[in-house]
Amino acid sequence: MKTHLAAALGSVALTAGLLLGAPAASAQTAAYPTTAFDVTYGASYVRGTLTWYNRSVGVDGTLRAVGCRRAWFGAYGASGNQLGARSTGTKCDTTYPVKTVIPADAPGGAAYVIVCVDDANANPLKCERYNRP
Repeated sequence: MKTHLAAALGSVALTAGLLLGAPAASAQTAAYPTTAFDVTYGASYVRGTLTWYNRSVGVDGTLRAVGCRRAWFGAYGASGNQLGARSTGTKCDTTYPVKTVIPADAPGGAAYVIVCVDDANANPLKCERYNRP
């Protein structure tokens, strides 16, 4: 009986040693979906990446203003209601980094974002729609 007990304890010790020596499983986080955007009006443009979070949309890009321009971003729900908006101030003859978060505090977040290049008075010159992937 002592032989079986010793063998069983040896097996348990070996298994525990293998488990304790194994590398820990790392937590994997799913990447949020992204969409590239590019709205060009003449020599001016706003371009970059939209990152679709659960209740907001991240914007990381560049506004190139030839003359005076603004960039505008609006997040919309599936029913077409505006959930939130952000814009840059008026920028003249410069290249300007754009980094902001558009609120979209609704279940499921934004269904789409409209990105515009506006004139100095916030009148849209050209807009494009980007759907959530």
